[in-house]
Amino acid sequence: MQKLGLLGGGQLGKMLLQAAIDLDIYVKVLDPDSDAPCAKIAPEFMVGSFLDFETVYQFGQDCDVITIEIENVNLEALKKLQTEGKKVFPQPEVLEIIQDKRIQKQFYKDNNLPTSDFILTNNLSDIQANTDFLPAFNKLGKGGYDGRGVQKLSSANDLHLAFTEPSLLEKAIDFEKELAVIVARNEHGDMKTFPTVECVFHPVHNLVEYLFAPAEVSIKIHEKAKQIAIETAEKLGIVGLLAVEMFLTKDGQILINEVAPRTHNSGHHTIRANHTSQFEQHLRAVLGLPLGDTTAHSKAAMANLLGEDGYTGNAKYVGMEAVLALSGVYPFLYGKKITKPFRKMGHITVVDENLDSLREKVKFVQENLKVISNELK
Repeated sequence: MQKLGLLGGGQLGKMLLQAAIDLDIYVKVLDPDSDAPCAKIAPEFMVGSFLDFETVYQFGQDCDVITIEIENVNLEALKKLQTEGKKVFPQPEVLEIIQDKRIQKQFYKDNNLPTSDFILTNNLSDIQANTDFLPAFNKLGKGGYDGRGVQKLSSANDLHLAFTEPSLLEKAIDFEKELAVIVARNEHGDMKTFPTVECVFHPVHNLVEYLFAPAEVSIKIHEKAKQIAIETAEKLGIVGLLAVEMFLTKDGQILINEVAPRTHNSGHHTIRANHTSQFEQHLRAVLGLPLGDTTAHSKAAMANLLGEDGYTGNAKYVGMEAVLALSGVYPFLYGKKITKPFRKMGHITVVDENLDSLREKVKFVQENLKVISNELK
């Protein structure tokens, strides 16, 4: 039996473990939090930092394959393990490109992959010198996730919001929809994509609030998005899963926004809506198994379950019985003890062949299921 090492024990890791159980895959997990979602169900769980060289290096010694559920890991340790014959997927050289949004963005330009205009900046002076480029999104090169490390600068009046560290200015796009395609690629270069989804982002916190699958776009746009995802995975040479987030502009262009080299929020619905989930597909890809059938057997939606604003403390779920009474509605709770405002505490997948009914159920879930605490913020 192959032993899979997983860096990161959060909710993505937990869902990966659930898929691994079906394939009887032994998974060893590393996370700094002893109460991480993976802690209770991992066959082997180690507390430690995935940013520390020695910790990651020692962790990988008895693993056959090492993978991630978070990009921000120690690459030098992974490179050393790779040179010693360990399989590391996604590869450290791919993670190196994606970890830094500046390098990532330049990669698209250098490889003729469609993306919005941008300017690389090293400090506040660089941003001040390019106010004529605004409105734009100022993105930190490293460290941002789930909307953190991103600020919209509409005009020079917003410069007080700008980052002083190395970052980039990305031209604000007047888009019609935000789309995402998840593509899997194995060592042999075999690839399969999941159907294009349409993501709706929280207007303030810049993370996915809900999505619909498949996206309501033409067959031509579906195919175009699929081909861009495939080409991006090929150019990177990635082994594993790649989530490609894209803008569909009002004139029909598709531009890459960002990518994630792992299972992703835009694929959570696949656990219930597709023949093969994104989590099983990731395991298949990194372990050299045949890629699974990604066909959807139902229309689906996924709504993130976020901690309510104003509450920090032990999580309490309100409205669960009402939600569970609906057919085709499936809650996935991540097992996080503490809720915080807008923290991802779980997600709800809804499947229904009728699009209007699907939307009604999503609205019902969002209005009735809340994560609060007995303790106010």
